[in-house]
Amino acid sequence: MSSSEDDTPLVRANGRANAKSNVKSPDVKMEDASAPIANGHIDPGVSIRFGPVQDKDVNMEDAEGDARGLSKRKSRASVDQKKFYIEPESSEEEDQPLSKRRRTSVKHEDPETDDDVPLALNGRKLPKASETAIGDESDSDVPIERKLSAEKKKIEQNAAKDAKATRKPAAPKKEAKPAAAKKQTNGVKKEPLDNKAALKKVKAEPVTPKKSKGKATAVKAESEDADEKEEEDEYRWWEDPTKSDGTTKWTTLEHNGVVFPPPYEPLPKNVKMKYDGIPVTLAPEAEEVAGFFGTMLNSTHNVENPVFQKNFFMDFKDILKETGGAKDSKGNKVDIKEFSKCDFKPMFEFFDAQRDEKRNLPAAEKKRLKAEKDEQEGPYMFCTWDGRKQKVGNFRVEPPSLFRGRGEHPKTGRVKTRVQPEQITINIGKEAKVPPPPEGHRWKEVKHDREGTWLAMWQENINGNYKYVMLAANSDVKGQSDYKKFEKARELKKYIDRIRKDYQKNLKHDMMVERQKATAVYLIDQFALRAGNEKGEDEAETVGCCSLKYENITLKPPNTVVFDFLGKDSIRFYDEVKVDPQVFKNLKIFKKAPKKNGDEVFDRLTTSALNKHLQNYMPGLTAKVFRTYNASFTMGNLLREMKATGTVAEKVKAYNDANRKVAILCNHKRTVTAGHANQMEKMSERIKGLRYQKWRMKQQMLDLEPSLKKKKGASFFELDEDLDQDWVKEHQAFLMEEQTQKIKKKFEKDNEKRVAEGEKEMKASELEERLQVVKEMDKKFNKENKTGKVEAEGRGPSVEKLEANIVKLDQRVENMSVQAQDKEDNKEVALGTSKINYIDPRLSVVFSKKFDVPIEKFFSKALREKFEWAIKSVEEDWEF
Repeated sequence: MSSSEDDTPLVRANGRANAKSNVKSPDVKMEDASAPIANGHIDPGVSIRFGPVQDKDVNMEDAEGDARGLSKRKSRASVDQKKFYIEPESSEEEDQPLSKRRRTSVKHEDPETDDDVPLALNGRKLPKASETAIGDESDSDVPIERKLSAEKKKIEQNAAKDAKATRKPAAPKKEAKPAAAKKQTNGVKKEPLDNKAALKKVKAEPVTPKKSKGKATAVKAESEDADEKEEEDEYRWWEDPTKSDGTTKWTTLEHNGVVFPPPYEPLPKNVKMKYDGIPVTLAPEAEEVAGFFGTMLNSTHNVENPVFQKNFFMDFKDILKETGGAKDSKGNKVDIKEFSKCDFKPMFEFFDAQRDEKRNLPAAEKKRLKAEKDEQEGPYMFCTWDGRKQKVGNFRVEPPSLFRGRGEHPKTGRVKTRVQPEQITINIGKEAKVPPPPEGHRWKEVKHDREGTWLAMWQENINGNYKYVMLAANSDVKGQSDYKKFEKARELKKYIDRIRKDYQKNLKHDMMVERQKATAVYLIDQFALRAGNEKGEDEAETVGCCSLKYENITLKPPNTVVFDFLGKDSIRFYDEVKVDPQVFKNLKIFKKAPKKNGDEVFDRLTTSALNKHLQNYMPGLTAKVFRTYNASFTMGNLLREMKATGTVAEKVKAYNDANRKVAILCNHKRTVTAGHANQMEKMSERIKGLRYQKWRMKQQMLDLEPSLKKKKGASFFELDEDLDQDWVKEHQAFLMEEQTQKIKKKFEKDNEKRVAEGEKEMKASELEERLQVVKEMDKKFNKENKTGKVEAEGRGPSVEKLEANIVKLDQRVENMSVQAQDKEDNKEVALGTSKINYIDPRLSVVFSKKFDVPIEKFFSKALREKFEWAIKSVEEDWEF
């Protein structure tokens, strides 16, 4: 027997082995070929197929030749949480014998699917990695994802170097020996978790102790003359990394509870739902539910969905039974049995008219109504958290409606019932005054949970999920949560090389459970797959890495894997990737017969078991940290080598190009939006409009100085070929309509202002007089179209002024062209997902400061408030 690692038998857990039978391995042998290898694997980690999901995907067959089929995903049992608002502890299932755990419907022992049976049983051996090496392939037509593979390898090599450089040397080596002496079941050396001092030191490590110190001192010096209140408002919690490291989140907490939606107001008597053409009278509770469907008839995506219709009608009939059913105008009972006979159009027309009326309210009235609403909700907008005023996020209780869900959610269309105070639990300080519930009601419970960051919670009726009232995104508490998330990813930087080295080694581990762990970590790290949580029977059919089903993976030799499943929020994940040959081989083993559609690929693994394994490397490490780490580390590397030059628009494009690489490498993609083509067409029209303005200015130059035609040449003054006369006339009509709308809006605003100040409104004749400008434009355009000449416009026109304006227009055209190209490049990539959730916001701040680009170009006002800690805590030399 060869001494190769591949030939190592999968030893039974109880130590027994049977080596008498003589069955050959069914593994397909693949031709050996030289190929560049990085980190022990060949060109993996980058998607081959990247882009919008096609409606008709070609049906492929996997390596065993079984046709791919789709079946309903078999679900694991949901976890029973003792304390529903705290994540459950990791499962101990992996420590139990397989006979006491779930397994596929296989009673016989199989050396390639049972971790209790040696692979060497009956002479079977795993093929060597060299047998499945990939040959050279043509570089023609290679998409960006493949070209980025070399960049990904380089980034991973940098990660390994950084890990060695940042890792603390001496202490861990001495303390690791006792842990290593005890044999680990997962074959991974454990970090010394019992060293409380070491853990405390890790938690207390500041983000940028040296680099932020200078700025902090400067800010402090500048604010010396400010009053005490302003100094308090400038509380820089991020410079105190030990803040809120323990489980106690607050000492004192005061708030005013929640805002309930207004009670239902019955419709006018002339507005009724019809059944089989007959208007019917419903009890208010049933009428409200019918109105939920009636108000959204314009949302065809939902109301024309058969599942949505079925679920709504099922709940609607139940409410009809509870409330006495429907009656016609004579009081006779109408039995509503068929959804197709229900007509909600009268309701829709009423609600649509209400929407139009609200939309067309004068600006002053809208402002007044908003001020009234803000005054009513003012007491609920803020709480006092440890003596500091903090903004509350979602203090409004969700109103009743129809559940929509995302993607292909099985419960779409179900009725979300009205939440009553008796369902709501309040969390508040012991010494604080408990907010009173609405009259005639009581709270479900009042808690004083100082470990929780929620102010109120309730359980919704659709999925049984708990809804929480939390602090706003720009609050200290939320900021600390984001800060810790990115610091956790920075901590992973110290251990990533060990983790990658170990999972590469364990891809060939003797025990099947260890192979599955290694393969899962590889997929999560290299392709940014989510771990995937256990699901109940009535939950959306979504999966992640650990819960992938047989039909979700198609194998195409020599080493291509096709993933096709519903991911988070029921959004379809479809990708074709090249993987390490050993990973391909493992997936082939994990899918081996008698497994079939509906069976789990990683049948020896759960998310909790995987996270428990990862915590052997680093305290608090879970699968989701890899996405944040990979995105941030990749962006940090790109930023380090970037030399953004040119205009602000060009620098923003350089940033977006880097962000796009991160999104592609980390698999943050989206389907092309329905309105993308229309948006691109509008941008194209705007650019053409600017070019038309340039032509008009050049013609005005000729009007002032005809001799310029000889000096500059006739071609300088010609109209661009794509701006033909038909387009010019259409554009002129657009310009006149645009001007008309501007004048009308200005007239309305001026009238509202006069009314507000107690003056008389202007007459319609004033509007007609203002619109004379448009009529003059029409005459001017007609004359220009006939003569081909443009008269000089404006006060004191000169050739010099016109030339300066042309230079400005050229800059605008260039900027807009850059923006259009940027938008087109990003149509299939979710840049927002990467920038907001996965790339450390401090890296965006570094780019802003390093290349002198306003932070407003990257973060909206809401995001600037959310990431205030990042904006104020780093300078341009900070590194992830």
